[in-house]
Amino acid sequence: MEVAAAKLIGAGLAVIGLSGVGAGIGQIFSTLVSSVARNPAARSQIFGLAILGFALVEAVALYALLIAFLILFG
Repeated sequence: MEVAAAKLIGAGLAVIGLSGVGAGIGQIFSTLVSSVARNPAARSQIFGLAILGFALVEAVALYALLIAFLILFG
């Protein structure tokens, strides 16, 4: 019983990083909207950088979920 409880606690701690990922994605796209509103001519360059930032932040979320699943089912 203690091992099962420890696995659940560990998986819960592993996904705490997802709150930071949500905040990071919100920050990226709010800055994207603000930047395009200020300078619409630079949209193509800014959009590519925003998608790159989104991919890097989303990778952190996938790693956190992978660690949580490894703790639960490994």
